[in-house]
Amino acid sequence: MVLDKLGDSLKKSLEKITNSGYIDEKTVNELVKDIQRALLQADVNVKLVFSIGKRIKDRALKEKPPIKIGKRDFLINIVYEELVSLVGKGVSKIDVSSKESKPFIIMLVGLFGNGKTTTSGKLANYFKKRGQKVALISTDTWRPAAFEQLKQLGSQIKVPVFGKPELGDPTKIFLEFEDELKKFDIVIVDTAGRDALNDELIDELNRINSVIKADETLLVLNADIGQSAEKQARTFHDTCDVTGVVMTKLDGTARGGGALVACTVTGTPIKFIGVGEKIDALETFRPEGFIGRLLGMGDLESLLEKVQDALDEEETKDLGKKFLKGEFNLIDLYTQMQGLKKMGSLSSLVNMIPGLGGAKIPKDMLQGQEEKMDSWKYLMNSMTREELENPDIIRGARLDRIASGSGRSISDLRSLLKQYKQGKKMMKMMKGSTGSEKDMQKLMQKVQSGKLRLK
Repeated sequence: MVLDKLGDSLKKSLEKITNSGYIDEKTVNELVKDIQRALLQADVNVKLVFSIGKRIKDRALKEKPPIKIGKRDFLINIVYEELVSLVGKGVSKIDVSSKESKPFIIMLVGLFGNGKTTTSGKLANYFKKRGQKVALISTDTWRPAAFEQLKQLGSQIKVPVFGKPELGDPTKIFLEFEDELKKFDIVIVDTAGRDALNDELIDELNRINSVIKADETLLVLNADIGQSAEKQARTFHDTCDVTGVVMTKLDGTARGGGALVACTVTGTPIKFIGVGEKIDALETFRPEGFIGRLLGMGDLESLLEKVQDALDEEETKDLGKKFLKGEFNLIDLYTQMQGLKKMGSLSSLVNMIPGLGGAKIPKDMLQGQEEKMDSWKYLMNSMTREELENPDIIRGARLDRIASGSGRSISDLRSLLKQYKQGKKMMKMMKGSTGSEKDMQKLMQKVQSGKLRLK
C-alpha cells in the first residue's frame, strides 16, 4: 500500500481513541503526540507538524460536537479534516475538453531519475482508457535510451511514439512531427532532464515550450526526496510555469508524506500519484480519499475508477446477462480474476473499501490469496472448454489429469472448485433479491457508462 508505515501509525493512534472509555484533555494530548510522531517519521516539515498538532488540540477541546455525533467520532473527524488540509482539498483534474482545437498538449518536466519517461507512458495509458486518441513524443536528446524506452512503453499500450534524437534539438524534433500530431486528441511530450535545474535546462524547456505552447506542464517528482520536493517544486514553478505535479514511487518510500505536503505548501496541485511499477499504476490524486485510506476509512471514488478501468465493456455486458439468469462458470470466474489483477494488489484494494481499510487483515494472508489466484489460473488453463463451462463434471480421472497438467496439487484444484461453488451460490442468492430484470439492466448500464458514482 501507499505509505504503509504512516498509515499503520495513524491507524494505531486512532485505535487508542476508539478504545478509550472517556475523551479528556489527556487523551487528546496523547493522540496529538502520536500523530506528530507519525508525521515526523514520514519526513513532514517540523513546523507544519507542530502547527497541525496545535489545530487538532484546539479544535478538540474548544469545538462542540454536532447533535447526534459522539465526541469520539467528532475527534476522529477533526484529525481527518486537518490531515486533508495538509495535502490540499479537492481534486485538480486535467480538463482536455477545455481546448477547442487539437491536440491538447501535456509536457512533462523534471530532473534525472524521477521517472518522466515511465510517467509519460502511464499518462498515455490513463487517457487512452478514457477514450482519448493519444500520442507520445520524445524530445530528450540527452539520455541515449530515452526514445527507445518510450517506444517500448508505447508498443505495450498500443500508442504511437514519435521522436528523432539524431536531430539533436528538442524544438526541431517537435516541428518535424507537428502536422502528424494534430490528428490526436492528446499529445504527451517527454522532455530531457539534468542532475540539477541549471540555466541550460531552463533555457531548453523555455525554448521548447515557446514552440509547443503546452496546455499543461507537469513536474515529475520522486517521493523519496521528501521535504526537498518543496524547493524543486518552487524553482520549476517559477521558471517553467508548472501547472501540476506527478508524484512517483509513492509506494516505495517512507518519506512520501513529506514530499506530498511540501508540494502542497508551494500551491502547486498534485494531479497524479504513481503507486507501482506497472503501466496502469497511476491514480488521480484525491486528497480526501488518500487520507481516508491512510486512516482506514477507505477511498470508494478511487476504487470505482479502478473497477471501471479494469472492466471490458463487452465482457461486462455478457457477465450482466449471465448474472440476470443466475448463471456462473469457471470462465466467468477467470474473467473476474483477470479484472481483479488489473486493479492492483489485494492489499491496495482492501485499503480502498470503506470498513475494511481499518481491519487488521494480515498482509501474508492477502499475499497468500494472490498466490492462490495465480495457482487457479494455471489449473484453469489445463482444463478443456467443456470443463470450464460445466465444472460439475470435474471428478475422478479429470481431477488427476488437470492437477498433473498444471503442476498443481489436487488440494489446489478442490480449493478452486469450492470457490466456484460459493460464487455460483452467491449469484443465485443475489438474483433472487435484486428485483426486476429491468432494474438490474439499469444498474449494469450505470456501471458500464461510469455514471455510478459517489455523491
